Amino acid sequence: MTTVASASKSLRILVADDNPVNLRVATRVLRDMGHSGVLVTDGEKALKALEAQAFDVALMDVTMPHLDGVSTVAEIRKREKQGARRTPVIMVTAFDMPSDRARFLAAGADGYLAKPLERDALEVELKRVLRT
Repeated sequence: MTTVASASKSLRILVADDNPVNLRVATRVLRDMGHSGVLVTDGEKALKALEAQAFDVALMDVTMPHLDGVSTVAEIRKREKQGARRTPVIMVTAFDMPSDRARFLAAGADGYLAKPLERDALEVELKRVLRT
């Protein structure tokens, strides 16, 4: 299978998740795919990271302290309407019911992945969201 990294450039990915195990898994998967990641543990830190630097895509957990993923995506989209750079967002969550995908896309996410994060599923969703 052709990987996203081999089909296109190495991606710079923001990963927002409050679980240390999930962050380690994401780091390993992204590294194995040839991508780099910046890790944050809540939505507020994700917003600060997006203000400070550009990312090709963000992987956003739904349930985080301080500012959850859905609220973070809403704030990202609000800032984009005010001129901020567009950042595709893929929700990564344990919520895996058919209605969850629709709910997260309606909230402004570009994509959706169920946990645990798996390389093949991430590769497919990155290709779909980024149209690579």
